Amino acid sequence: MEHLGRARRLDLLTAHAAEFAEAGLANVVREFPYDMRNVVNHVGDYPQRPRDVHPAFYGCFDWHSCVEMHWMLVRLLRLVPEQVPVDRVRAVLDAHLTPENLAAETARCRERGVPTRSYGSGWALTLAAELATWDDPDSRRWAEAVRPLAEVCVESTLRRLPKSTYPIRQGAHANSAFGLSRALGWARLASPELLEAVTSTAMRWFAADTDYPARWEPDGADFLSPALCEAELMTELLPPDQFPHWFDAFLPKTEFTPAVVSDDTDGQIAHLHGLNLSRAWAMLRIATALPDGDHRVESLLASAVAHAEPELSNSTGSDYMVEHWLAAYAVLYLGEGE
Repeated sequence: MEHLGRARRLDLLTAHAAEFAEAGLANVVREFPYDMRNVVNHVGDYPQRPRDVHPAFYGCFDWHSCVEMHWMLVRLLRLVPEQVPVDRVRAVLDAHLTPENLAAETARCRERGVPTRSYGSGWALTLAAELATWDDPDSRRWAEAVRPLAEVCVESTLRRLPKSTYPIRQGAHANSAFGLSRALGWARLASPELLEAVTSTAMRWFAADTDYPARWEPDGADFLSPALCEAELMTELLPPDQFPHWFDAFLPKTEFTPAVVSDDTDGQIAHLHGLNLSRAWAMLRIATALPDGDHRVESLLASAVAHAEPELSNSTGSDYMVEHWLAAYAVLYLGEGE
């Protein structure tokens, strides 16, 4: 069944790639409005423009959204180049992912911390891993430029995890499980120390979890499912023969109903569009980690489709509070397994 689902997702990615790319191209260069999340320490400490602080990631309303939308553009170039304006996408990436721009981003993160922990660092590491694993001349240049930022993200994560007694289980940026999951690709590629830290921390936080109260989801501003993010992370870290038993105990009931979004112009309520897509991605990942014949696989895959496909048309052409970030989650889901 999943091979049919994978083919359909690729067809949908092909059909929507051009509009996703246009949304990305427009938003990564849209400087205003922008949420700086900047602590002002003294008079004159607050620069006039976002690009003065973040010369690579000054668009998309905030830093983390801009990072994930750059990842989306790279992912589209890699998976469906024939469906996107290749020259324009490469030109924007060339203009933003320069050694000079990334040196400034890296210096800022060293001085002030990586924005939106652990979400910002997780997406920066996802971007770094995507670039580093693509055999493309431009991507190799961009990967070298991004590497110092990735190293800062690794350093900050290694400092934080040992002192983090408890995970953060909210359905938004601070979610610990999602941040660790986003860091895994780079950890496996370039940082054994980070891989060990992510693995040991996840096991310390989550291995003994049972009977997760998923019926309480969602909160009114969620774009992540705490339950499904945790389960998705554990698909990566538990041995294949152990994950089904852990999942049995953790989430005995796996039924989720797509969230209803009442107002696209409200940035917090609009998060629920992303919840539907991130749930779909997580359910897909969980389904592929369960053994053939497991009774939950079919229902998880069907629920993933029900959550995701209605959201594809919302990813572009909607309010800016939706369009500045949602297409990244559409591509995360549609490109899974490719």
